Amino acid sequence: MSFLSTLRQWDQAVACVDQGDVKTALDIFLDIEEKNSKISFNIGCLYLADNNFEAAEKAFDCSIGKDEHLAVAFFQRGITFLKKENFEEALADFSNASRELRGNNLIDYKLLGLRYKLYASEVLHNMALAQAQLGEWNKAQESLLSALNLKPKFRHVDLALEAILKQKLFDLVKMQPGLMFKPKKHHVNAELEQKHYLGKAKVVASVVHKDEFSGFAPLQPQTDDAPTTRKAPEVLRALKGEPHTVLYEFSPETSGELAVLPGNIVFVLNKGDDNWASVIFNERRGLVPYNYLEPLDITGSSKQGQNGTLSGGDEIPAPPFKEPPARPIRHAALSDSPNSVSNEAERSEESPGCIVKVHFLYTVVITAMPGDPYEAMLEKIRNKLNLPASALSLSYVRSGERVTIGESDMTTVWHCMRKGHLTLWCAQSEDPKENPPKIHQALALYSYEASSSEDLEFCQGDVITVLSKVNADWFEGQCKGKIGIFPASFVQSLHKD
Repeated sequence: MSFLSTLRQWDQAVACVDQGDVKTALDIFLDIEEKNSKISFNIGCLYLADNNFEAAEKAFDCSIGKDEHLAVAFFQRGITFLKKENFEEALADFSNASRELRGNNLIDYKLLGLRYKLYASEVLHNMALAQAQLGEWNKAQESLLSALNLKPKFRHVDLALEAILKQKLFDLVKMQPGLMFKPKKHHVNAELEQKHYLGKAKVVASVVHKDEFSGFAPLQPQTDDAPTTRKAPEVLRALKGEPHTVLYEFSPETSGELAVLPGNIVFVLNKGDDNWASVIFNERRGLVPYNYLEPLDITGSSKQGQNGTLSGGDEIPAPPFKEPPARPIRHAALSDSPNSVSNEAERSEESPGCIVKVHFLYTVVITAMPGDPYEAMLEKIRNKLNLPASALSLSYVRSGERVTIGESDMTTVWHCMRKGHLTLWCAQSEDPKENPPKIHQALALYSYEASSSEDLEFCQGDVITVLSKVNADWFEGQCKGKIGIFPASFVQSLHKD
């Protein structure tokens, strides 16, 4: 089958999918003799949407076999394995998809013909689900905490983490049905439309006086004042700002910053005292550290000799080999965003250190340096919750039990940090001078029906293990393997002082 026939059938099949005729589309795809990786991927997606998991697995196998770096194919096959309850194979495929992302937060497949963005956080989300299905709850929590640290932020990651902390399963993230790799339109138009290679005949006349030349083109008059040196690139002068060359790769950490690579040419609009520069690159405006840039001479005087040739030969210079300089501290002066002050406050907490997740009435995240004392940790949490430090008590999980943290216990707490993440629980005392009530177990006086995912549901007569006192009206407890909060007035303490 020729490439022209494959292209025509591919385009017809995609059109059938857009019209909702999935059966005809699948028949056309299967009739293609030489299926490339994208066509096999499309077939797998159609089978997966139809719950034909065996056929979908084979199609994704074929797609990955022809393109072993197609991360979205690993992602879809991992979902197929989850549907088949082959959790180990699903975990392996999500790991492969994460590997093919190569440290990026996402891959946009739009340029390849698929209107879909594969996010690293979604891959980690489904990886955590596979780990939870295998009973690896700690690994699942680590995967979700890693996803929580990526941008953009997704609500489903927070919900999944809440479920994992209660050792409950959650929904997987799926690709929207009907999304297909499409052949590029200019290829389709170029191949399917009739071509006129010779074009239409034109009558031309020579501009040379009394020229009798007969051929494809007339003679042209010659000039005597041709330039002897190469002209400087005027296009660079026409752009706004001062041109600079990027020396090091820069990855943005906030929405106001701009991603650039070594060798890119950016145009600096202004430079602040904090060593950050507002630049334009590819018609986008953002912030880049000025010490990552080098002024670019556009006059050509430094690179052209007397005879118009490049000095030192025409060889392309080697990329910089030094490590990039330290990231400067950013002030709000150069930010174009109205939320620059809040973004800066957020960035200061995103500085290198340990990410500490604190469970209170709601969940908050702070950043601390490993080894920080108890007072420093409590002060950061107090500022985040806007509550007096004397009214708060911290605890952590050790050997499956909740343990209250004292001033001398922080060394042990820091040993519980895993891959730069630490989880703590925070409780508020009714009176700062009073210790939290020593309640271990309580009897349910009434049945309580949960109204949100945070609530603990139980029936009258159930025995509840009270984990902590949230405030004067609410407790946090465990019942029938579930953890949540519930009204204190619904239970009676069974603990005898």
